[in-house]
Amino acid sequence: MVERVPMTQEAYNKRKAQIHEMENIQMPAIAEAIAEARAEGDLKENAEYHAQREKQGLLMARINESKSRLSRAQIVDPSQIPQDEVAFGATVKVLDVDLDDEEEITLVGDGDEDYDAGKYLITSPIGRGLLGKKKGETAEIAVPKGTLTFKVLEITYNDL
Repeated sequence: MVERVPMTQEAYNKRKAQIHEMENIQMPAIAEAIAEARAEGDLKENAEYHAQREKQGLLMARINESKSRLSRAQIVDPSQIPQDEVAFGATVKVLDVDLDDEEEITLVGDGDEDYDAGKYLITSPIGRGLLGKKKGETAEIAVPKGTLTFKVLEITYNDL
C-alpha cells in the first residue's frame, strides 16, 4: 500500500521548484567540480574528487526522495475540510494534561513542517493522534518518550 503524502498546492509547487534547482543548478555544479578534481591527476589519492562524488550521491538521494514524495502527493484543499474536528490545516489549542500547559499545534503537510513554530506533520505521531478529535475530547498519543495526553480546547482553520 502506498502511503499518500498530504500537502497543499503551495507546498507541492515549492518542492517541485526545489527539485528543479537541485537537478539544474546544484547537480551541474557538482559535475563541474568533479571534472576539475579529476583533472588534478591520481584519483586514488584525490580527496577533493571523492568528496565531490559523495556530495553528488547525497544530492541524488535527496532528489529521488523528493520525487518520491511528489509522486505520492495528495493535494488537500483546506476549504473542503470539516471545520468542527481536527483535520489537515487545523490549528489546535491543546492542554497538555500532564504538564498543565497549553500549546498551539498546526497540522501541515510535507514541506510545510516547522516544529519550532508549532507546525507538525499530519503524519507525525502527534498529528495522527489529534486527527478526528473534536473540541473537549482527549487524545492519548504514544511517542518515543512515552504517552502524551492532550485535551482539545479549540480548533480553528486559517488559509494555509
